Amino acid sequence: MTKADIQLVRSLADKRGRAEHGLFLAEGEKLIGELRASHLRVRKIYALEGLFTGAEVETVTPRDMERLSQLKTPSNSVALVEIPHYRLKTAELRNRLTLALDEVQNPGNVGTIIRLADWFGITDILCSEGTADCFNPKVVQATMGAILRVRVHYRPLAPLLAEAAAGGIPVYGTFLEGKNIYTEALAPTGIVVMGNEGRGVTPAVAQCISRKLFIPPWPADRRGSESLNVAMATGIVCAEFRRQTALRSAK
Repeated sequence: MTKADIQLVRSLADKRGRAEHGLFLAEGEKLIGELRASHLRVRKIYALEGLFTGAEVETVTPRDMERLSQLKTPSNSVALVEIPHYRLKTAELRNRLTLALDEVQNPGNVGTIIRLADWFGITDILCSEGTADCFNPKVVQATMGAILRVRVHYRPLAPLLAEAAAGGIPVYGTFLEGKNIYTEALAPTGIVVMGNEGRGVTPAVAQCISRKLFIPPWPADRRGSESLNVAMATGIVCAEFRRQTALRSAK
């Protein structure tokens, strides 16, 4: 293993390095095993002895793994994976439920939301350019493999949402002044916007939202926390959309 190998792996902790090399890092035997069976291309694997076999696998020592791993407790394997590039047309959003992340900046939140999308059968997430990079090592680990099944697209959100709304696609968003999500009739398809952890939805994106929703506390007049964590709120919103769709299907 050379110094150049180590420098390459370390450079992928930074967004600029990932863009330059077209690669992202994945760690751990389970995740790398899933990656090898997926549509993504694994360029290189550094692993402790006996974990993997193949032309792209290089066996390294525990000491080397400490130098390569981005985790506090070093993993047993690190993979260099080619960053996928997905195409998406606005018309494709018409018949599905889609999430949009507006300046969500915490990597853990973005990773958890990708995992939630996978759980609730949401195949695409639209992200503003200020949202945390989905191929940040912390995000990749937080997705628990969901990054293999959910396509993440980085676009200027306001024009895309405006085009979607003009085409008749419902655009939802969560706001303190929104209507109670549990009493509103929710369409089975549309785009759901989740805003920044501290500032919420940006003004430009808010103008594109046709239906504002609110997750009420219990009881409704209770004085407690001012807001929910964005990943937690996303889970509640997705569950309610899918619940209402299931009820309609059962009738």
